[in-house]
Amino acid sequence: QVQLVESGGGLVEPGGSLRLDCAAAGDILIINAMDWYRQAPGKQRELVAEITRSGSTNYEDSVKGRFTISRDNAKNTVYLQMNSLKPEDTAVYYCRAVVAVKSSYTRHEFWGQGTLVTVSS
Repeated sequence: QVQLVESGGGLVEPGGSLRLDCAAAGDILIINAMDWYRQAPGKQRELVAEITRSGSTNYEDSVKGRFTISRDNAKNTVYLQMNSLKPEDTAVYYCRAVVAVKSSYTRHEFWGQGTLVTVSS
């Protein structure tokens, strides 16, 4: 139905930057909320940042001032710009989208496959 494809993860030194992209494709009528979650080894998945269709944002406290979420509605894509990265930011990052499906006019959430971000010297 709907696929989310993430890109941009990798290895970066502390203090460095990365940008994650997540593009949605498929049977899309409209995308409402788009979010980024992360899951570190041995920990539960947590919400990192969220953005509404109109552009309102919310951030987890530990990333405020360092991460910026944005989206391009024409491209069905959400971004996460991560600056001043710390070792504790190491995790698998997942995007999530709440999508109104065109063929059924029903709303569902979809997840990407995850992309690994490793912050280490």
